[in-house]
Amino acid sequence: MSIATAVVPTLETVRSAGTLRTVVSRGIRGLSFQTAGGLWSGLDVDIARAVAAATIGDAMAVTWLPTDPARRLDRLIGDDADLVTSNLSWTLGREAGGSVLFPGVIAYDGEGFLVRAADGFDTPEQLAGRRLAIQAGTTSAANLNAWYGSRGLSVQPVTYATPADAIAGYVHGECAAYVLDRMALAGERAALPDAAAHRILTEMISREPMAMAVRDDDPAWFRVCRWVLNFLFAAEHAAAQASTVGRAAALDAVAGTAGVNGPNLGLDEAWARRVLAAVGTYGDIYDRNLGPSSGLDIPRGMNELWTRGGLHYALPLH
Repeated sequence: MSIATAVVPTLETVRSAGTLRTVVSRGIRGLSFQTAGGLWSGLDVDIARAVAAATIGDAMAVTWLPTDPARRLDRLIGDDADLVTSNLSWTLGREAGGSVLFPGVIAYDGEGFLVRAADGFDTPEQLAGRRLAIQAGTTSAANLNAWYGSRGLSVQPVTYATPADAIAGYVHGECAAYVLDRMALAGERAALPDAAAHRILTEMISREPMAMAVRDDDPAWFRVCRWVLNFLFAAEHAAAQASTVGRAAALDAVAGTAGVNGPNLGLDEAWARRVLAAVGTYGDIYDRNLGPSSGLDIPRGMNELWTRGGLHYALPLH
């Protein structure tokens, strides 16, 4: 890493450039996907837009960097990017050995299996001994070894260099299943010509906290990204509790509380209101990209707020 990168604060660099360089997937519906018209959409995309709205003042001021899984963190560490929001799991190995920090979890998920409905597979155990397609640069191989090995079973992971190669290997019958986080599998399945001919097994074999990532040389930028994300959870919680004052008033109040702390983050006092205007609350983002109206209809489950039995907990803003 260059001396200049370590000295110049990321927030200053982003504002000077007028754009937030963000690593995303090469195209997974619901997470980060480019439409035919060239517009990027998805859960990961909206999180990046929230950061851009808070820091630059323009949610659309993002330079999207579609990247294969194996190179996601390399681009960040090499200063080609300011942020990674690319269905990337937060792990000890990545944070301890990769010069990166994870400001927070965007979505909780787990490794799953996409199989052909006609093959009759109902459980992961039934795939023992078979060839399974995985992507290079993911945690899939380690997860498969741990899960099957602990049961005295084994599979044959077939590693493909790119996501496109991996799904093609599965579709063309080279492998009995495609292994990936279940949210990503839902998007991949929806993109297949005959989605109904494929199904995602119910059981998950791993814990995959998908998080945003930043370099570890700038704690101020780390704080900004962490609190933008946490504000989205806090805003949803405030709206859910607004039984008497109404949603709009509740969101205005929580944005005001967060805004007071803007100058201490290097932001202005209107940053939280810009975030809400651009993307809404976390619940709005999830529903828009992964909920029933998205066509994917992925239940929130672990991605509900803690007050509804989920794992997203809003840290206090005062």
